[in-house]
Amino acid sequence: MASTDDTQRLAVLVHEVRSPVAALSAIAAAFADESLESPARLELARLAISACRGIERVVLDAATASVRLERVDVGALVRQVAAAASLVGTRVEPSVAADLPCITADPLRLRQALDNLVANALTHAGSDGEVSVSATSNGTYVLLSVSDSGSGVPLMEQERIFEAGVRLDPDRAGSGLGLAIARAVAEAHGGKLTLTSIPDEGATFTIALPVR
Repeated sequence: MASTDDTQRLAVLVHEVRSPVAALSAIAAAFADESLESPARLELARLAISACRGIERVVLDAATASVRLERVDVGALVRQVAAAASLVGTRVEPSVAADLPCITADPLRLRQALDNLVANALTHAGSDGEVSVSATSNGTYVLLSVSDSGSGVPLMEQERIFEAGVRLDPDRAGSGLGLAIARAVAEAHGGKLTLTSIPDEGATFTIALPVR
């Protein structure tokens, strides 16, 4: 009989392979377009490699608190997240500040966290809503933010939504794991994930990572 820990690991594994698998499917479909020029094909290949590495990492190590540190260009990471989202038919606007510092982090874990935040934003923004992902710095932290133009989060629920399994709207698809995973990734880096939201005016989730 499976233990509770095993069940939780399996739930995280199933949840986390969805985004890279969907990206790979979209990449394969786009690559089949014979009219694509070489630069576009090269970018698709890079996105495919990133998705494959993400799947491999999650399968071999589902513990989101496990990080492998290296120098990371967060601007490039933000652009990759937006490009992958666009491939599956959704428009996500990237915004990267000039002169961003490189940080020491786990790029695959950060990609996990951002993919989850973007998926959450797209769910709540609706088909006509706007979603953006940005990277800025205040000197002490690098700030990775995902914003949507949805209905926002009620003040009384703004902390509870980070608990695993919590879904404010049971009629929406989802497992309630994405925000919990994103927060775990932020904290594993010595950072934090916060929410700023006003009802009916959207929401912004921000991962703050210390500049080392």
